[in-house]
Amino acid sequence: MGTAMNDSSYDYDYDNEICEKGDVVKFGSIVVPVFFFVVVTLSLVGNILVLVILALYENLKSLSNIFIFNLALSDLVFTSGLPFWAVYDIWGWLIHEIFCKVITFVFFIGFYSSVLFLTAMTIYRYLTVVRPLSDLRPQNTSAGVFISIVLWIISVGAAVPSLLFSTVISIPQEDHHSLGCEYADVLWEKVAVCQQNIFFLVALVVMAFCYCKILWRMTRSRSHIKSRAVKLVFCIVAVFFLGWVPYNVVIFLRLLSDNLVPPFEECNISIRLDYAFYVCRLLAFSHCCLNPVFYALVGVKFWGHLKTMFRRPSPGETTQQGRKQNFISQGSMY
Repeated sequence: MGTAMNDSSYDYDYDNEICEKGDVVKFGSIVVPVFFFVVVTLSLVGNILVLVILALYENLKSLSNIFIFNLALSDLVFTSGLPFWAVYDIWGWLIHEIFCKVITFVFFIGFYSSVLFLTAMTIYRYLTVVRPLSDLRPQNTSAGVFISIVLWIISVGAAVPSLLFSTVISIPQEDHHSLGCEYADVLWEKVAVCQQNIFFLVALVVMAFCYCKILWRMTRSRSHIKSRAVKLVFCIVAVFFLGWVPYNVVIFLRLLSDNLVPPFEECNISIRLDYAFYVCRLLAFSHCCLNPVFYALVGVKFWGHLKTMFRRPSPGETTQQGRKQNFISQGSMY
């Protein structure tokens, strides 16, 4: 798709034979599948571990844990589409149109839900640290479940255009045609790029505001527990945006290039944007496997649960562990 995984390196301009992009396509067909294989493997292992640890050792009545649970699900949803895009970069689109629509739809659900749940986690940290006595701060499980359902509904709604308007199209190349999974109408590609960037910018402004307030408050507080929780959420949010900001800029510039907007329609600039697209896409898509790393490095409780899960208990510890399972932590995993 034009907004997220479109490989417009396939979009050759054959009226201008000087602009040859064969090297760009070759670069993508080698680097992208290898990188995606690593990302998919790490994401599946890491996020499934997060879900298992939350189920076995943590209390999902905690609002923070509810958001972490949904963020891990979101990362897994996002990850599920990556193998198809890896194959796409090598051979083009090989399966039926319905899979083009569904896989693109699922991909965008994963993207939008990640942004929303990171924003929700940031706002919750803001209310916890800056306004701990505020009535605006949700306190119960039902509030967390309701917020999660609303955020998933918004994510699905934002991804609907990709389901309705993506299709399999024929893409001309030097000596043959290949199939691509793209928007059928250029107008909808423009709308999707604008929607994705607006969505992203609004979330960025909200998170920046919250963290400015949090940092200001923390300079006047010495709470190590709050500090550790804020560091974890901040690391996750920072890495997400550091990965996705360059990518969103590049897909916007490539849209200008595809629409022959000066000077982006020039061949050398178009080729550089294609290379930048590949690099920025790899950086952005890797976010789905990084969150569990931060849980392990910053979240002390997560690391402790992980060691407990993989440590074989002695016979005398079995009863004690059974008792511990009946007294699950009432706080957050971090």
